[in-house]
Amino acid sequence: MMPFLKKHIPGNPTVVIQYMDGGGGRKGANHIFNSVAPDGLTIGAASGAIIGLGVMGETGVSYDINKFIYLGTPENENHYVIYTRKELGVDTLKKLSSKPGIRIGAQTVGHVSYVAGRLFAYFLNFKDPKFIAGYSSREVDVALVNGELDARANLATSVLRRNPDWYDKGLMNFHAIMEVPRGDKHPKLGHLPEITTFAKTETEKKLISVWRAFRGVGSPYILPPGAPKDKVAILEEAMRKTFKDPEFPAYYRKIVATDPSPLGPAELRKVVAGIPRDPETLDMLKQFSGPGPLPPR
Repeated sequence: MMPFLKKHIPGNPTVVIQYMDGGGGRKGANHIFNSVAPDGLTIGAASGAIIGLGVMGETGVSYDINKFIYLGTPENENHYVIYTRKELGVDTLKKLSSKPGIRIGAQTVGHVSYVAGRLFAYFLNFKDPKFIAGYSSREVDVALVNGELDARANLATSVLRRNPDWYDKGLMNFHAIMEVPRGDKHPKLGHLPEITTFAKTETEKKLISVWRAFRGVGSPYILPPGAPKDKVAILEEAMRKTFKDPEFPAYYRKIVATDPSPLGPAELRKVVAGIPRDPETLDMLKQFSGPGPLPPR
């Protein structure tokens, strides 16, 4: 983003990146909200996790997601899929739901892939699934190939980029997808059943909507509350011009290895404002992000 913001901010000012360990999460969001001067000269490059942490009221959050000034995000398409190793022999949803003790791998308890795996297991009616955390992302892949694990949930772009043969040569069975945003069909995996079709109640539909919204905020660029309106307007316009810049998609692909799917300031604000926040749904989601058993269905 840096070279394009410099290009599209009037006067082409110097843009400096300041690294902060943990700056993409609650630590960085707390810093932007509480410590940064609201002069419009410091932009936070956050991960989408800050929205979920704020909505869920997690420990250590000292910011209010409703008071940040959102400039936009370069990506908001985050399709998740669930797949199993071919040797497991579950190539249909019926076989998947009747196979007991499927081992689903993830990085850590509460990680995006961990929660996604638990959501898929719940909605696809896995029989006594086992959730095994403690891997790096690549270690999960190795464990799948070696038969140490049976399944994982992952970003569609990640699995197809790192292991294209898993789909192209049928080395893994792909079962379902969570579209982020809903209705945006993945070019290769759009034929998979969408997780919402398995929801039985309005509460379950809200649960998916909340999680989808958490993932749909992408990697938001934020300003602290109280930033001057004239500088906010300049930065918003620079962000819009960046996303329309014909050179931006190729540059983004070179850095991130996937296509951009940007949301401008107004679109991102709308996504954040529209996240369901009723206590029943949030309490249910906490059962998926923790180490305990899945809720009964």
